Amino acid sequence: MTRNKNRVLGILGGLGPMSSAYFYEMLTAHTAALSDQEHIDMVISSRSTTPDRTDYILGRSKDDPSVYMIEELKKLEAYGADVIAIPCNTAHYFYDKLVDTVSCEVLNMVDDTVVICQERGVKRLGIMATEGTVGAGIYDKVCRRHGIECVAPSAEGQKAVTRIIYDEIKAGKPASMDDIELASADLREKGCDIAVLGCTELSVAKKQLGLGAWYIDALEVLAKSAIEACGKQSVGFGELEV
Repeated sequence: MTRNKNRVLGILGGLGPMSSAYFYEMLTAHTAALSDQEHIDMVISSRSTTPDRTDYILGRSKDDPSVYMIEELKKLEAYGADVIAIPCNTAHYFYDKLVDTVSCEVLNMVDDTVVICQERGVKRLGIMATEGTVGAGIYDKVCRRHGIECVAPSAEGQKAVTRIIYDEIKAGKPASMDDIELASADLREKGCDIAVLGCTELSVAKKQLGLGAWYIDALEVLAKSAIEACGKQSVGFGELEV
């Protein structure tokens, strides 16, 4: 007996664990399915001991996280992944290096997010992300290709974002609305049309705090891309479906 082969999704997770768990929840909640069997077949790697990406990018550590990520990518491919999602914005600093190590499709959440911003007519995009993502210009490089100005927060705004990521979500604590509002006010004053939640811990913060449409969540973009790349219909993504 033969059966239709579904595309298997591999998730390079653990970067960090809370956002990886939320990504799995998001995939399940936003796949149009009426039974277990209509959901995506997936395999999850959650190597939480992967060194911090920002520390390496900023020269605070010599422990290259891409070595660990490449090992896990190869495991996912060997398991049978046809498509791989990396739910970590900062990890996309290594994207070109990572994608060259496997033959399967590797989604790019940064590219996909900026394309949606362009389609929505965004001219000035605020970036809320790790110091590594901001410092390496991960979003800025893609924005320039699409004619969008990428605007980073002030030093105080960035400190607020960093607190949310490391001192709150990664530490297992609730996100602070005060910190969100501090960083957001800074970007609004700089004339940003919207702000990208360019760190998956900030995606968790969005869920906790019920943040509205002024924020575009890169993790939601990745989930939508992953669902559709696996041949399924995505539902319930609101602004992303416009």
